[in-house]
Amino acid sequence: MEYFWYVIAAIGAGVGTGLAGLSAATVMVPILIVLCPSFGGEFGPYQATAIALASDILGSAVTSATYAKNKKIDLKHGWIMLACILSMSTIGSYVAYLAGSQVLGGFTLFLTFCIGIRFLVKPDSSNEDAEGSGVKLGAKEIAISLFFGLTIGFGTGFVGTGGGMMMLVVFTMFLGYELKTAVGTSTFIMTFTALIAFVSHTLIHPAIVMERWNVLVICIVTATLSSLLSAQFANRVSNRTVGLVTGVALTFLGAAMIYLNYFRDAVLPPVISGVLQTILHLLIFLVVAVAIALFCFGVLKVDGELRRKFLHIIAFLTTPVMAASEDLWYVVAIVALLFAAVVYPILHLLENTKYYQTILQEREHGEIKKSLLLLFFMEAGLVAVFWGILGSKAAVIIAILVWGVGDCTAALAGKRFGKHHIGWRIADNHKTFEGSGGMVLVDFIILLICLPLVGVSWPVTILAGFVISVCAAFVELISKHGYDTVSVPVAAAVLVFLALKI
Repeated sequence: MEYFWYVIAAIGAGVGTGLAGLSAATVMVPILIVLCPSFGGEFGPYQATAIALASDILGSAVTSATYAKNKKIDLKHGWIMLACILSMSTIGSYVAYLAGSQVLGGFTLFLTFCIGIRFLVKPDSSNEDAEGSGVKLGAKEIAISLFFGLTIGFGTGFVGTGGGMMMLVVFTMFLGYELKTAVGTSTFIMTFTALIAFVSHTLIHPAIVMERWNVLVICIVTATLSSLLSAQFANRVSNRTVGLVTGVALTFLGAAMIYLNYFRDAVLPPVISGVLQTILHLLIFLVVAVAIALFCFGVLKVDGELRRKFLHIIAFLTTPVMAASEDLWYVVAIVALLFAAVVYPILHLLENTKYYQTILQEREHGEIKKSLLLLFFMEAGLVAVFWGILGSKAAVIIAILVWGVGDCTAALAGKRFGKHHIGWRIADNHKTFEGSGGMVLVDFIILLICLPLVGVSWPVTILAGFVISVCAAFVELISKHGYDTVSVPVAAAVLVFLALKI
C-alpha cells in the first residue's frame, strides 16, 4: 500500500510544481510522513524531505523549460534571490537534521494548509500595476531580494520546500512579476536549490540513498512526468484558474494531513473514525486522479468517448481504494452511500453548466448522475453481501475490476474496430462483436492475474477465467440504459465467489 501513496505523493508534487511553481515537498512530505509508516521514527521526515528535493530537481527543470518556451522566465531581476538561496540552503539542511521529526513534520503539515488558504483568498497574485517582466531593481528591490532570498534559502534546506511558494509571493507581490513569469522563474531557481539541498541532505544522512533508492526512483520519475504535463496545462489557462485549483487542492491536503497526524487517535467510535479516514483517503485519490484527467484533457486533447472512459476508470477504482484503506466492510459500505448522497445533488446542480457538458460528454441528459448513483449503491451492496455476509473481500475487488476494465475495453474497441453489429433482439443494438470480444479477452487476462493471487489453482483459474469473462461480456451485451453498472459487477461477483470456493 505504501507504493500506492508514493505514486500519489509524486503525482501531487509534480502537479503542484508545474501548475503553480510549488516545490515537491509542499505535497509529498505530508503524504509520506502521515500515510507511509516506514517514514515514521527519528529520521523519517528528514528522508521524506530529501526525496522531495530529489523529485524537485528534474520536475523543476522540465517545468522551467516549458515556461521558457513561452518566454515566462526573467532572471534579470531574480539573480540576487538565486545567489542568496543557494548560499543558505545547506545551512537549513543541517538545522533540519538537528531539529528532529516532530518539529520538521509538524511545520510541513501546517505550511501546506496555510499555502492552500493563501491561494483561495487570492487566486491571482499578480501585481495589477506590473508590466509583467519585473519592476526596476532599485535599492528597495535589492533589500527585498536579500531578505527573502536568505530566509527562503534557509527554508529550502530546512523543510525541502525549494522556496517555490515564497518565491512566488515575493516575485508577484513585491517585484512585480505576473504569475506565470513568477512560476517559470521560481522553478528555474528551484532546479539548482533543490539539487544543492538534496546533496547536503545525502551527505549528512547517506541512508537516504542507500536505503530509499527505490522510493527515490519512483518519486523522481512520476513527479517529473506530472510536472511536464501540468506545466503545459498551466500555460493554456488563466492565472485565476491556476490559483483556485492549487488553493483547493492544498487546503484540503493540508487539513487532511493535519487530521491524520494529530487527531486520528482521538477518542472516537471506531465506525466514525474509520469512516473519516476512509473518506480522506478516497478524497486524496479523487483530487489527484481528477487533476490528472483534466490535465490530460487539456494537453492531449482527448476526444469525447475516451474522456468518458477516463472518468469511468476513476469511478470504478474508488472501490479498490476504499477496500485497501479499511478492513471493516460496513465502513466501506457507509462511505459509498455517503458519497452517493453528496455527489448526486452536486451533479444535479452542475449539469446545466457549460463546463459540465464539455468535460463529461453526456449521451443523454442526467446520464452521469444516474450512473454514479448506481455505482455507489452497487458498491455498497456488493460490499455488504459478498464481503460482509459471505466474507469474501477479494470477490468484490475482482468483480469491480472485471466490470470496470472490461466495460472500458468493450466501448473503446467497439468504437475503434467495431464493424459487425450484434443483431440479437435481447442485445443493445449499439454493441458489436469486436467490442464484446475485446471485453472477453481483457477480462480473461485480468482473471488470470487476480485469481492465482488469492489462492485459486491454475486449472480452476483458466476454466473460471474463461467462463466469467464470457458471462460478463454477455451480461454487458444485454444490459441496456446504463444498467450494466449493476448487472455486470453482480454477475461477476457471484461467479468469482464460486471460483474462490472450488
